[in-house]
Amino acid sequence: MSNKPDKHIPRIIGKYTSNKKGPLLFVTAGIHGNEPSGVKALEEVFRQLEKTKPEIEGTLVGVSGNHKALNQNKRYIDEDLNRVWTEENIKQKKNETHEQKEMWEIIEILNKFPEKDFTKRYFLDCHTTSSASLPYVSVQEVNDNNNWAHNFPTFIVRGFSDIITGDIDHYLSRIGMTGFVFEAGQHEDKTSVENHEGVIWLALKEACNLDLYKIKTYPECVNRFAEKNAPEQKTFELVHRHGLEDSDKFEMEPGYENFQKIKKGELLAKQNGKELKSEWDARIFMPLYQSQGNDGFFVIEEVEVK
Repeated sequence: MSNKPDKHIPRIIGKYTSNKKGPLLFVTAGIHGNEPSGVKALEEVFRQLEKTKPEIEGTLVGVSGNHKALNQNKRYIDEDLNRVWTEENIKQKKNETHEQKEMWEIIEILNKFPEKDFTKRYFLDCHTTSSASLPYVSVQEVNDNNNWAHNFPTFIVRGFSDIITGDIDHYLSRIGMTGFVFEAGQHEDKTSVENHEGVIWLALKEACNLDLYKIKTYPECVNRFAEKNAPEQKTFELVHRHGLEDSDKFEMEPGYENFQKIKKGELLAKQNGKELKSEWDARIFMPLYQSQGNDGFFVIEEVEVK
C-alpha cells in the first residue's frame, strides 16, 4: 500500500463565462473512478480558455464525479455512482453510501446554476469503455436529446441509455436538461482524452457559440477527434439485449469488438454449454469479456435519420 496522499481533484474542475446571456453547458467526468480521461480533457479545455479568453454565450461548468474512486483508480467505492440517480433515491434523499453522498454534492453544484438563469441547460457526461471501442454517443430518446446529439460527428446509439436505470443522464434529462453520454474509447487510451476534448470544444461551439478559431490549439484539438479517431456519423438503434442470470455460464466467442458486423446464423457465444447464434444481420454492441456483468451482449441496427 502506498502512503502518498490523495491528489486533490476539485469538484468544480473549472467554470468559464464571458458574462453574456446564454445556455449552461454542464460537463461531468470521472463518474466512474477508473475513467479519468474526461477529467484530463476538461483540465486542458479550461487551460486553453483561460489562455485566450474567447467570448462565449452562457457558461461552461466542468465537474468531477467520484472523487475517492478517481484517486484509487477504482470504478466505485460502495456502489456504482452511475446507478444511484434513481427517482426513489432522490425522493427519499438517500445519503448512506459513499456514492449517494457524491451524488448530492454534484446536485448541489448544479442547483447553483438554475434553469431561470439560462436560455437552456445542456449536459455532457464523459465516459470510457473497458475494451477498445470506436467513440460513440449514447443518447436517451427524451426531450430534444436526439436532435442535439446529431450535431456531433460520430456513431450515435439510441435506446441503450433508456434501459439502464439510475444513471446521471436519466436524472439530468428528467429535470429537463438536453444532452447525452459520450463514450470516448478505452479507459487508458490517449485517444480517449483527445476525443473527450474534441467533443467538449464542439459542444461549446454548438451550445455557447464559441468561435473555435480563437483557440490556439485549434484545429488539432477538434480534428484529432472529428477527423482522425471518430467514425463517420451513423445512427444505431438497440434491437436486442441478451441478459444473463448469475448462475449462467456464459462465454463470448473471442475477437468481437464494439460495432462489429454480425450475420444471421453466426456463432456469438456459448451459454451453459449451448451455442448462441445470431438471429440478425446487424452489429454487436458491448460484448461481455469480463467475468462480471449481467448483459452478455446487445444487438444494434443502423437506422436512417429522418
